[in-house]
Amino acid sequence: MIEAKYVNPYTDFGFKMLFGTEMNKELLISFINSLLGGKEVIKDLNYLNTEHIGTSEKDRRAVFDVYCENENGEKILIEMQKAEQQFFKDRSIYYSTFPIREQGRKGEWNYELKAVYVIGILNFTFDDECSEYYHHNVQLMEVNTRKVFYDKLTFIYLEMPKFRKQENELDGMFDKWMFVLRNLSRLMERPAALQERVFVKLFETAEIARFTKEQYEEYEDSLKVYRDWKNTLDTAMKKAEKIGMDIGMQKGRVETAINLKKMRVADDIISKASGLSIEEIQKL
Repeated sequence: MIEAKYVNPYTDFGFKMLFGTEMNKELLISFINSLLGGKEVIKDLNYLNTEHIGTSEKDRRAVFDVYCENENGEKILIEMQKAEQQFFKDRSIYYSTFPIREQGRKGEWNYELKAVYVIGILNFTFDDECSEYYHHNVQLMEVNTRKVFYDKLTFIYLEMPKFRKQENELDGMFDKWMFVLRNLSRLMERPAALQERVFVKLFETAEIARFTKEQYEEYEDSLKVYRDWKNTLDTAMKKAEKIGMDIGMQKGRVETAINLKKMRVADDIISKASGLSIEEIQKL
């Protein structure tokens, strides 16, 4: 097995190393600007505390992967989601309330808010209706007019498994960033299509051979957690598939037995045909 050359961005260590440190801020700025498609151009960012609590110490804590604000004071929250959660969309909404509420002011205040962006990099799919649509840009909308009602709250979701473009198909910075995040840990060298200075820096930063001893040990620990989590998830998926197949097979046996009973076929023959016991057939 060939050892990976570059860090896995789906590990906590890898993601925060690439996007969550002051020295690599230009990587984060480039990535966010590529998502906004030129609509907003961020020149600078300040990293903010990633750990938040509600209105009191007893409230549930929220720990963000990366939390920052741009030069206009707009808040940007970025989450790397490894697996789908039952209430994933609810969690996104809940997390967005923290950068909204913290803008509140004591005393007289006119309630004017700075924009909040919640960006989710998803290592799973949640919209199965369209297999090709992977870049979701969500805002509050007036249902009747279908116009944006409030443009200061934006949720951006990237369904990474759906991005399947090859190097020769990349068009623009958004495609290039998606390609890097999707494939970084599988690459053995920087692709020729990624000539921009920001990607030169990214690949230098991500090269495992450049890590200090402490960084390498921390990455190995993070990688082990990721692999254990992935193995657990894969095992659960296989068990679920087997259970589904077993249920499907059992349902088929029952339907076969019912149809044969309607034809007044003898129970012992039905048993041989369906695989059900005579006792089970008699209960149908």
